[in-house]
This record gives sequence, structure tokens and C-alpha cells, in this order.
Amino acid sequence: MKIAMLDPSLFTGRYDDSLCAALAGQGAQMTLLGRPMRATDAILPHGYAYAPHFFCRSEALRDRLGEGRAFRLAKAAEYGLACALGSLSPLLSADLVHVQWLPLAPADRLMLQRLKGRKALVHTVHNADAYHADSGLQGRGYRALLDMFDALIVHGETTRAALVGQGIDPASIHVTPHPPMRLATASAQDLAAIAPPTMPRLLFFGTIRPYKGVDLLIDACLSLWRAGHRFELMLAGKPFMDVAPLIDAVAQAGFADRLITDFGFLTEGRLDAHMARADMLVFPYRHIDSSGAFLSALHHGKAMVTSDAGMFGQLPGGVAACAPAGNAPALAQALLPLIESTAIRQEYGARALAYGEEMGSWKDMAVATIGIYETVLAGRA
Repeated sequence: MKIAMLDPSLFTGRYDDSLCAALAGQGAQMTLLGRPMRATDAILPHGYAYAPHFFCRSEALRDRLGEGRAFRLAKAAEYGLACALGSLSPLLSADLVHVQWLPLAPADRLMLQRLKGRKALVHTVHNADAYHADSGLQGRGYRALLDMFDALIVHGETTRAALVGQGIDPASIHVTPHPPMRLATASAQDLAAIAPPTMPRLLFFGTIRPYKGVDLLIDACLSLWRAGHRFELMLAGKPFMDVAPLIDAVAQAGFADRLITDFGFLTEGRLDAHMARADMLVFPYRHIDSSGAFLSALHHGKAMVTSDAGMFGQLPGGVAACAPAGNAPALAQALLPLIESTAIRQEYGARALAYGEEMGSWKDMAVATIGIYETVLAGRA
């Protein structure tokens, strides 16, 4: 079985790599098609092929243009042209095309229209609300694209129910639970670059976007700092929103020394080092379906604090401290016991580690995914 796996912008490289390697281990002939690799990518294809099929020209201009408006426009123009007129040969030579992400819905429609009826099409819906309503043009028309696929894969009942509520045929939706992931292990240099905490350290890591609730986290931390509680907050990752007002609010309140930042596209090793240094990890998301960041952190055995959005609301009791989504005072109350007690942090960390060890494996997911492929191909035959 020959599969073309698409993640044009490589939004979830670690997920793609884990799944493709597992599928190859089950006998599938896999090619992952994405953009050219960057220094921050840690994909080392094992048993499958990687093809930089998208964004080759705009990525070559990235250093010169930076990552501002000019670069985004160049990417959009290149992708639109590729979807409308570009070569489909790596996709048409496969038995089935599995799309992980649709990065620009108006352009994606053009590519899918060219493929529809010619190839079996499967799509993993990572978020029922495309890009969590932060997308603008990027996600406009995404819902209509879902009707063009032979099968949709989701990672939990929350996403499945949301899609059914949007009018998707339940028979086309398949649930495959998201296994834990492991980022590239931090090197000695990565660890040396991250100063050890001087007081309990709370870590928020990954891309920084409005739906992830960093503003709520800042509000919660400010209330705790003002009440005399001693801890520090580390923000590590690339901002896709204006974080200056948040940084200014902390400085104006007199707690600039409690906030540490490591902004930018970080390597997996550096993110792994941040997790190793932290005492607690926080996921204050306003809404989410499933969180790869959470699942990539479980093996560290650190205390977790989450909202109750999406998959977080389905976690077994005690795996993470939980607060209602969008509620900064409640988030502060959930954080407080962990900030004050090493023993409580250790208890939560042990439960998070055990939960990760009990979850399914990538082999399980690959077997289930191949079953979906076979069903789709048999239906078309």
C-alpha cells in the first residue's frame, strides 16, 4: 500500500514523523510531503521517504524576508499556484492521499478538486474549529473541504461530536486516540543554555496564540505574585500574537524578575530542556481538541495544570490539576497548591507519567489507520 502523507507547512512534524514511521513498520510504503526542512526541525525519516514538495521558493527567501507580512504573502502566493497548477505526480502515484493539515483553505480546495475522484482521500481533523478561530482567510471555507474526503480521522469523541454537529456523516468519521510523543532529547548544550530555576518554575511552551490563554496565565500569575507567592514563569516558543502588553503588565506590576522568556522557533532539544528544568507545565487553553504539547510532555513526569477544554476535560482524575477554561482566578487556585508544595507536585508528576505509560502506542495507531485505509480503498473498489 503506497501512501502520500501531506503536511505542507509541517505544522506537526513530530506527529507526522511518529505516524509515518509506525505505518512503515506495518508495511505501508510512506512518503511525507512537506516544506524544506529548517534547522529547528528534528525529523529523521525512519523507514519512510520525505519530500520537500511545498513552499520551496518561499522558504529559500525566508532568511532574506524574515517572517513578517512579505514572507506570508510569498508563501500564500506560491501555495495557491501549486494547488491550482502544480505537479500532482507524487500524490497521483500513491494509492491513497492522507492530508494532516490544510494550511490555506481557499487554495486547498483547488488541490482537492484536482484529486477528487482520482485518488482516495483521508484527512485527520486535529481541530474541529480550524485554527481555533484565529485563522482569518487561512481557515475560511475549511468546513466545506471536509465533504471532499472519503474518511475523516479524529483523536477523540469531543472532535467527533463537533463534526457530527456540523453535519458530517458519522459513518465517515473514525476515532484513533493520539498516542504520547517524544521530542528530540535535550543535549548537554541545550540543558546548559537553560538556567536552572531559582524558585518553583512554571512552564508554558509551544507556539503562543490567543486560543492558548497565555493572557489568562499572566493574570493568574500576577494575582499569585501580588499575594506573596514565590515562583517564576517561563514562556518558551514562537509568538503568533502581540505579547508586548503582557510583558509590560508584568513589569509594571514589579515582577519582571519572575518572568523569563525564550521566544522564537525553538529546536525540539531546547524545548525538551525547558521541560526538564521546569517544576510544573501549564496548558491554560481556551479551547482545544487534542494537545500534542501535552502528550509530548507526559514522559517527563512533571506536574501538569490544564483547563477543562477538549481532551483535558476527559483526563482521568488526578492526572492534572484542572480549572475551567477562560477563568483566570480559577487557574490561579489550581496552580497554588502545586506552587506551595513539592510533595503535591511530585504526586501529580507521578500520575502524569503513569498515564502516559498506560496510553496506546504508535503501533496501535498505525494498525488502526491502515484499517481505515483498507476500508476506504475497498469502498472505492
